[in-house]
Amino acid sequence: MRLSRDSKAILHAAAGLAAFVLWLAVTAGFRPLMAPDEARYAGVAFEMLRGGDWLVPRLDGLPFFHKPPLFYWISAAAMAVLGPSEWPARLPSILGAAVAALGLLLFLRRWADAASAKLSVLVLVTTPFFYVAAQFANLDMLVAGCISATVLLAAHASLSKAQGEAWRGALAGAFVFAALGVLAKGLIGLVLPGAIFLAWCVATRRTRAVWQMAWPPGWVLLLAIAGPWFVVMQMRYPAFFDYFVVTQHFRRFAASGFNNEHPFWFYLPVIAGLTLPWIGWLALARRGAREGRAPLSDVDWLMLIWCLCIVLFFSIPRSKLIGYVLPALPPLAYLIARAVPAAMKGPGPLSRPLGWTAALSGLLCLAAVAFVSVYVVQPGHRLRLPADVAVAPGDQVLMLDAYYYELPFNWALRQPVMVATDWTPAVVERRDDWRKELHDAARFEPERGSTLLVDTFRLHDALCVSRATWLIGPSNAVLAHPWLAQARLVAVSREAAVWRFAGSATRDRRCLDEPGVAAPQ
Repeated sequence: MRLSRDSKAILHAAAGLAAFVLWLAVTAGFRPLMAPDEARYAGVAFEMLRGGDWLVPRLDGLPFFHKPPLFYWISAAAMAVLGPSEWPARLPSILGAAVAALGLLLFLRRWADAASAKLSVLVLVTTPFFYVAAQFANLDMLVAGCISATVLLAAHASLSKAQGEAWRGALAGAFVFAALGVLAKGLIGLVLPGAIFLAWCVATRRTRAVWQMAWPPGWVLLLAIAGPWFVVMQMRYPAFFDYFVVTQHFRRFAASGFNNEHPFWFYLPVIAGLTLPWIGWLALARRGAREGRAPLSDVDWLMLIWCLCIVLFFSIPRSKLIGYVLPALPPLAYLIARAVPAAMKGPGPLSRPLGWTAALSGLLCLAAVAFVSVYVVQPGHRLRLPADVAVAPGDQVLMLDAYYYELPFNWALRQPVMVATDWTPAVVERRDDWRKELHDAARFEPERGSTLLVDTFRLHDALCVSRATWLIGPSNAVLAHPWLAQARLVAVSREAAVWRFAGSATRDRRCLDEPGVAAPQ
């Protein structure tokens, strides 16, 4: 039985998706979660699963509205099926990378040629930057996949309509992925693809295609998918809009005072270094393409504008993270693939140099994962309780002067932990760190926040109770808290330690002041 053209396309797409997922996921469970980012987002997903509240993302039991919930929904659902571990925690990023790669393959097979499509995807999935990010449990790769799919589907709809082909399904898909992008990381899931598509229409003189952005059925789809969660959160928490939209979008983009401030040109060396050795083909192409260049095609313009828009947009704010520019990698992979013939000074035998480049790049991908697994280990990962020791259901857990994002996930804690430090506003606002995250979250549920966020001077109230408390803090915490000498040291690493404090059967508030009153058990 001969397969139709559509059936073959579906089979090719399914095979491509399976291959991408297998390659991107093969080492995803080999290394522990990195703090703060991976441990934070995996912890929120774990708490969503543990607590059964699939609407409100929570960090240590408190509403965490830095980002929307799509990553947490996918990760928590994967944990429900596979159990709480590193692999399901990273599944959203793997899926985002697979969507970007598959979308690039299908788009280029239709609007460029099969050879360019295959080479572009080979470049993409063997680029160390892309590969490692696909195995990193944060929101950047997921939104990169959504943005890529939105741009490619919108361009496909425009090109199809120009040739009299069916276009509405592709445009509807673009709006669906834009909605998912909004649920993945906020307004950039809609604004960035829209800006890229608009700039492409202007550059290629497709003025009529601009009106596709106002297609009413598409906006109905987008609002129906992305709108309900935001409406429910605003109804439940009146301060949600100001915090999520104004603070986390506009203030973070325009203001200083947030973490990771870097100069405007920061992403140029980042992209150049993390896309080696493939980026070298672009350098060779510049030297080899001195003579008559062919005019840019519509696809060339799309990829060039797409790449530049992403890099320029994220270069403007002072706060920059490496993963922000991941949406620029699919078009960059195409530009590299297109540069290969020019770098070789004509259509010659390319299999050997390309094969060596792909092999070297693939080895660098695996080496990067191995390096992170061995050398980038957070303090909390070394804190493992002895085999015969466990946190009982009625015990408390309290972190001293630190918040170890990875521990609730690693220890599979049943309840949020208390965190004791100086919670005065002057201290909290000094840095954009775990204190500020937890303090901001507590504003949405102040009563619960007052229970979980313990000022150091209230430690008596938290610890002088008739149940045991597991204390986690810096290994030298006894210098700041001499009463820790009364507790039993359970586990220790170079940076952090765990103690068990028996409490006070009589609830005597002096249990931290008089050694011996609350002897450890």
